[in-house]
Amino acid sequence: MSELKEYLVAIAVCSPLFFFIIAVAFRLLDNSASIFLKHDILVDTSYVSADVIREHMKSSNDAQLKKSLKRALLCRKLHNFFMILMVISIPPVIIACFFLF
Repeated sequence: MSELKEYLVAIAVCSPLFFFIIAVAFRLLDNSASIFLKHDILVDTSYVSADVIREHMKSSNDAQLKKSLKRALLCRKLHNFFMILMVISIPPVIIACFFLF
């Protein structure tokens, strides 16, 4: 039983870091500024807002551009989701560390 407890503690301690690594991977996959620049659309910053992406998805007739922008929005939503999971998983880990050690 103590081995199981040790494994669970190790998994609990590593879970926020795991969620953060996944979130960073999805942030790196969100290359919306690069997509705009490939299609000769100038952007001010490297972080293009979701509203600008949606606006260009509605106004564009290019199917490849729409598909790329949808993928970028999906990656951005997954990035936000895993960042929220990371933040939510930190307090239980801190509480578990105080009660188990």
